[in-house]
Amino acid sequence: MLSRERGVAIITALLLTTLAVTIVASLFWQQQVQVRSIENQRLQLQKQWILRGALDWTRLILREDARYSNVDYLGEPWAVSLAETRLDQYVENGRAETDVPDAAISGSIVDAQSRYNLTNLCQNGKINDAEVAAFARLLNQAQLNPSLAQATAELMASAQASATVNGGAGTGGSPQPLNIVYVDDLLAVPGFTAEALAKVRDFLVVLPRVTPVNVNTAPAEVLAARIEGLTLSEAAALVASRERTYFSSTNDFAQRLPGKNLPSSGAQIDVRTSFFLVNGNVRLNRAAMEMQTLIQRDGVNTRIVWIRES
Repeated sequence: MLSRERGVAIITALLLTTLAVTIVASLFWQQQVQVRSIENQRLQLQKQWILRGALDWTRLILREDARYSNVDYLGEPWAVSLAETRLDQYVENGRAETDVPDAAISGSIVDAQSRYNLTNLCQNGKINDAEVAAFARLLNQAQLNPSLAQATAELMASAQASATVNGGAGTGGSPQPLNIVYVDDLLAVPGFTAEALAKVRDFLVVLPRVTPVNVNTAPAEVLAARIEGLTLSEAAALVASRERTYFSSTNDFAQRLPGKNLPSSGAQIDVRTSFFLVNGNVRLNRAAMEMQTLIQRDGVNTRIVWIRES
């Protein structure tokens, strides 16, 4: 009888010990999760601070460029990419922190007006046929269906008309057609696939207003699409020419243009830029963050249009 009671006591003690160990282990695990969560939040904030600081520096570069230059071309300081650069120290709570050995930042500024602006396709719900033709030429160069240009313009016209008539809501409570706000929104256009978008992504942009193409920064594909009758080889020759001497004005561009076949509207091309895309990447230990920002520059004033983080 005594032996049986002793056995029960031992088993009870073992169960209590196991339960205690389980509870302690659970508490340690919860603590570890909380510590890791706080650490991740700290890293996230540090990455954002670094990128926002770099963005402020970028805006300063663009403002200084506007003070001393009336022409934007690829030989200017803003066009020089920042290769991955290690960051040795961080300042936190008023003291230098050196406990982050693996940190680096890289980035670049891209002339947004070196790309075809999809906003040009439609204004106030009215499709611009000349712009649809220009976009179709760009699609054709990428061996995509040119009819996607008309489909894109119709989607934008439908969204703009719906927003104007119904104050942003669809008729009878139906959803408003999707407008093209970012280049990725082209996937909403019937017939546009991820593979098709990948072929033209680097040649497209969506800006808040209608803009000309900067002939000093646009690639040959965009120049050939922008100027009717200009072949891709002729556009490539113009790009090679500006690498030696940039275009000082639209008249200078016209003088070097084969056949002098400038667009009927001078507003389609320019040598100055008002919109820039800023790409930044920061790597902090095991975490990384990418940021893309659209900056609008009017004279020496700059403002952030949107920021996308991933």
